[in-house]
Amino acid sequence: MHILKSSKIAGYLILVAITISSCFNEKKITYFQKGAQGGKDTISVAQMYVPKIAEGDILSIYINSLSIEASSFFNPYSASTTSSESSSSGTGSPGLSQTASPGFLVDVNGNITLPILGEVPVRGLTIVDAQNVIKKRVAVYLKDPTVSVRFLNYRVSVLGEVNKPGVYVIPNESTTLPEAITMAGDLTTFAKRNDIQIIRDVDGKKEFGEIDFTTRDVFSSKYYYLHANDIIYVKAGKSKVAQSDITLRILPLVIAALSVIIVLIK
Repeated sequence: MHILKSSKIAGYLILVAITISSCFNEKKITYFQKGAQGGKDTISVAQMYVPKIAEGDILSIYINSLSIEASSFFNPYSASTTSSESSSSGTGSPGLSQTASPGFLVDVNGNITLPILGEVPVRGLTIVDAQNVIKKRVAVYLKDPTVSVRFLNYRVSVLGEVNKPGVYVIPNESTTLPEAITMAGDLTTFAKRNDIQIIRDVDGKKEFGEIDFTTRDVFSSKYYYLHANDIIYVKAGKSKVAQSDITLRILPLVIAALSVIIVLIK
């Protein structure tokens, strides 16, 4: 008889646990859902963002030409690396040399200072534009030069309800919000998917935007392509607060029920 009563109590506790776990609404956790009218299978994607150089940026610049020795004068940070490579392979490797460079800072006037070339204005230019400007300058000294320019400080921050919050450096200078969320290990179970906040620097001010990750509108949003130094903040949903509250309220009841079970078994 005692065993039967204890089994019933245990069954009730299991039923309560199942009821609580079934409270999650599928529509609140599914990404990229169709609209109320069913939606289309295709959607226009936001125009791709092309970053422009601004003061405070740090650029990796590598200049190469048919003459490795002559090119080395324009690449002081990678001269030793290029020399060791040329002795073994006969050609310079821009990729390895660029990693050796600490980068060139764009000053408050929008200029970078390069060896021999001096100050070069780059503010407001795209990477391709900057490469063309430097190439034109360096062509006076080198035959058939090639110029590679990359951002070294292109990064986004992801924090809040993600599995791996942190600062992520973007090597190709272009990334989307879904890609950044993926890099951060996806959203947690408790993330508020319909209110993801994007904090962006615009004309010296902080701009706050919101994205609903449960709809397909994210692909046409101006926040789909992330800018350098964007902050992605994923808020915690009510379920996390509710779970903490439920735990505090139910835990004493569970302990009391277990105590009753122990007494009945005895």
